[in-house]
Amino acid sequence: MRVLQAYRFALDPTPRQERALASHVGARRFAFNWGLALVKERLDACARGDDVEVPWTLSALRREWNRQKHVVAPWWRENSKEAYSSGLDGLVRALQNWSKSRKGERKGRRVGFPRFRKKGRGRESVRFTTGAIRVDDKSHVVLPRIGRVKIHEPTTALLRRIEAGTARILSATVSREGGRWFVSFTCEVERPPGRPRFPWRVVGVDAGVKHLAVLSTGEVCPNPRALEKNLKQLARWNRALARRQKGSRGWRKARRRLARLHGRVRNIRQDALHKLTHHLASTYGVVVVEQLNVAGMLKNRRLARALADAALAEIRRQLRYKCAWHGAVLVESPPFYPSSKRCSRCGAIKPSLPLSQRVFRCEECGLVLDRDENAARNLATLVAAVAGSGPETLNARGRDGRPALRQAVPEETGSRRRLIAG
Repeated sequence: MRVLQAYRFALDPTPRQERALASHVGARRFAFNWGLALVKERLDACARGDDVEVPWTLSALRREWNRQKHVVAPWWRENSKEAYSSGLDGLVRALQNWSKSRKGERKGRRVGFPRFRKKGRGRESVRFTTGAIRVDDKSHVVLPRIGRVKIHEPTTALLRRIEAGTARILSATVSREGGRWFVSFTCEVERPPGRPRFPWRVVGVDAGVKHLAVLSTGEVCPNPRALEKNLKQLARWNRALARRQKGSRGWRKARRRLARLHGRVRNIRQDALHKLTHHLASTYGVVVVEQLNVAGMLKNRRLARALADAALAEIRRQLRYKCAWHGAVLVESPPFYPSSKRCSRCGAIKPSLPLSQRVFRCEECGLVLDRDENAARNLATLVAAVAGSGPETLNARGRDGRPALRQAVPEETGSRRRLIAG
């Protein structure tokens, strides 16, 4: 099985290499702004009735860049051509997203027209797709025009795959986050077919704010609440940044310190999410999650920060590719499936269940259970309820039956096929 997988490492560049990396990032930003100005100029000319071509594709923008780069950027030879190509590629993607959003062909909220990039604002990165891109040894990598750069952490995991011939580097993306430089290698990796530890088991996952996830087995995964625990420190360092003169040495130092704290919050959150999703995908044969409307939930101003800190949609995104890697099946419940309001024992549905009620009490059968565990149990039974096969049918396949079920999903028809397809 060949999959696309990224390996990310922290860099330890020399001062000269750090200046070169910053120059490549600036070159990417310059190409993006130059292309956006050209597109706006041509669009205004078309609006006036002039017969001009609007460079809307990457090939058209590259032709225009090669025709004008000697005039608009006489210093273009100082950086790799991939830096300028990366900026134009980012512009093309932004234009396509805006166009598809206007036509209703893009999911999610409306995307506005691209805006000019400003130094120090947004993500600073540059992508290399050609040239000298390789992992030299376990402590060095080679990048185009940058040369041999030292790595802060060993690259053994990727190096072994490359030496064994099971991985091939497609591109490298260099980015600066929290005052540090990182490189991310996008690789085509050959992975052996995976198999979960318990392929015959079905688990329901109820993701939330109080707990990161509650499983139908009764297991509770705690929420690290990375942002909430660092809010006081963030507020303190934000005030310290506001007291500095913008652009001064103290201001830059305070800004790097604040960025490092934001990076730490992100790393704590990502670590908890990756550990949870890896455990689920490598342990259970079928994982059932809720398809939540996170964008709509974030409109609640009282819960928005806690919901964003929990990153509920990220759990589902990671499970999509990790389940495929480990041979598990991911099932997503319908958006309005009443997992919290339904009794996991008798199936009775409550008309309403406020968030303040953390214990589910069924008036029909007298079940008293934690509301999150009750929701997780309902999600676990969703497979049997919709597919029309209970636990006895699944167990009758034997312990080797679950992988066969995954392979047979595309050929099956009826409710089972609709369920697995989501």
